[in-house]
Amino acid sequence: MYPQLTPGGVPREEIVGLYVHIPFCFHKCHYCDFYSITQQSPERMRDFVDRVLAEAGQWGGAYVRPRTIFFGGGTPSLLPMGEMRRLIGGLKERFDFSLLNEFTVEANPATVTLEYCQMLKEAGVDRLSFGAQSFNPADLKMLERHHDPEDVPKSLEMARGAGFERLNVDLIYAVPGQDLASWEATLEEAIGLGTRHMSCYGLTYELNTPMAVKKRLGHFVGAEESLELQMMHRTRERLGTLGIKAYEVSNYAVAGEECRHNLMYWRGENYLALGPSGASHVGGWRWKNRPHLGEWELAIDAGILPAAEVEVLSADRRAGELAMLMLRLTPGVDFADFKGRTGYDAREVYDAQLKQLAGGGLIIVDERGFRLTEKGLNVADAVAGEFLVVV
Repeated sequence: MYPQLTPGGVPREEIVGLYVHIPFCFHKCHYCDFYSITQQSPERMRDFVDRVLAEAGQWGGAYVRPRTIFFGGGTPSLLPMGEMRRLIGGLKERFDFSLLNEFTVEANPATVTLEYCQMLKEAGVDRLSFGAQSFNPADLKMLERHHDPEDVPKSLEMARGAGFERLNVDLIYAVPGQDLASWEATLEEAIGLGTRHMSCYGLTYELNTPMAVKKRLGHFVGAEESLELQMMHRTRERLGTLGIKAYEVSNYAVAGEECRHNLMYWRGENYLALGPSGASHVGGWRWKNRPHLGEWELAIDAGILPAAEVEVLSADRRAGELAMLMLRLTPGVDFADFKGRTGYDAREVYDAQLKQLAGGGLIIVDERGFRLTEKGLNVADAVAGEFLVVV
């Protein structure tokens, strides 16, 4: 039933990122395509923690030395406090945390308490990410978010009261019915919270999510692409004036406050994911855990990795994907770094693409490397796709 993937079968390269997918939610937001489930009992959550620790134990700690950890979901802060404490403690027993320099947990503004934040801080978490999405009640209703705008500042106050300094707020723009003025109002509300990191994403309609289905059925009209791009560029301009600069297409931070875990992804480094639906990459091997809690549980109970969609990337595919990922970062692709990591000289293997894209004003090429222009940002995915070629 499951692919024969074992910890000893993947390249023996150091794993520097650890992701734990906690799939529990009290409500499924209509735009979300991440694997999550609702209405779970405390017993199921307890058993979930047992199995995550069993999955971690399959790796035996071998060459898993995370610099960064990220608990995502779902809503990780729905995990009962005692179980969250047990999960973190159990992972510390199984992996080497001596090099850890960032530990992020996602939280819903409606689910955290001061006591919960204090527990996370005491357990070693140093960064919280809150899904605000909007401060406009109409936007929250459209997105099927079950929190109120005032829950966000209350949650941040609790987090700060527990000693957290590194905080992120997630926002979504191009929500149906939203105009530029209402987006700017949400952005100003977020700015007023004083966080040193913000993530601002354009709404995407993932296949078969309730929002995508409703849009297809004509229940609402999505935002015009021109408006979405206007919102993106206005965000970059406004946050940039405050020193909260874009370091990736959708992420903004004061210098030094970038999310190190996400930088690890965009730099193509090695990471291990635990829990249902978690995606891993080690040395060109890529796989995803079964996106179903029951199937994931069966695999763990059988003592095997719950891997699906196992893929071994060719050298040129790895190079192309690295270029694609790094182009999302503001500095773009560094020629020397790229050659050192892939063995390929990007100036030679992507000569045609570099000339064509630079000629169209979509990238800037200089002696150091190449990066997106403001014009290129408008079609960032299409530009990145030009590098997924056989070299």
